[in-house]
Amino acid sequence: MSMQSPENKENTQFIPPPTPLLKKIGFGTGVSVYHLDRSPCNHTLRSPWALKTVNRQHTASHFQERLEAEAKILQELNHPNIVGFRGFTKTQDGRKVLAMEECNESLGDLIERLSDKGGVRFEPEKILAVVGGVAKALKYLHEDKGLLHGDLKSFNVLIKGDFEEVKLCDFGVSLDLTTARVEDYVGTGAWMAPEALEEEGPVTEKADIFSLGLVIWEMLTLKIPNTTDDYNDVSLSESFNSSLIECDQHYGETPPLPAGLPTRYSLVTEVYQWCTQQDPRLRPRARDILAVLASNGVPLEKQPVQITI
Repeated sequence: MSMQSPENKENTQFIPPPTPLLKKIGFGTGVSVYHLDRSPCNHTLRSPWALKTVNRQHTASHFQERLEAEAKILQELNHPNIVGFRGFTKTQDGRKVLAMEECNESLGDLIERLSDKGGVRFEPEKILAVVGGVAKALKYLHEDKGLLHGDLKSFNVLIKGDFEEVKLCDFGVSLDLTTARVEDYVGTGAWMAPEALEEEGPVTEKADIFSLGLVIWEMLTLKIPNTTDDYNDVSLSESFNSSLIECDQHYGETPPLPAGLPTRYSLVTEVYQWCTQQDPRLRPRARDILAVLASNGVPLEKQPVQITI
């Protein structure tokens, strides 16, 4: 997919305030995310933005290039289940800044919070809302844009309200499906498909589907899949490959479902087992998941309003 530099695209420039004046709302490897309140324009209130910027100590690193790659991809995407692109620029000290639509918080944050409160699992309706929203985003990415997300996990799924809107974010390591190779796949170890951990072989859109299955497992267990780590372990934001797998990790496996799930979770468990087949050929496409949800009466038609300002 041919894309121009986001820094050269008309109307994408803006002046970011100094980060000490902004409220930090998230972070990742080498980057931080801040809340930006925007001043009214012609007496009209404007929605806030989320600013993702490279951390000061990483100004001369590959994180700069990764953030620009994400901006190039994001500005070409337009889907209600994908976080909206708002602008791309630099700070005065040369750190690149990506402005995006702001959502309430990540699914990973919600999982951690429910676990801290002593919860057991999310309700099936909320799990299916996430599955439907992410599957719609993946269908668009895979079929319309020819892209592999490449790092699908709960922290890259954003939630608005009480699961009224579900949006996929973080496209910094996305790959063109026509040329995707294992050696180019980055991902995060705990959520990676088995074929993405191999030294040779193609990577297809089914790698994203396996990761979606593990997001379902997260919502059923409030745990990180295939690892003994917890949600506060900063190593989860790092990229792993097969040479870095530790003896207590089980990357690429299909973790067992918790025992004693109520029957109202039957559709959730069916989709989970379908998505996490070890053989990628046996996994569904995103459109297949949507068809099963629709045939079981899961509401999929409601589309959130796109805000373009």
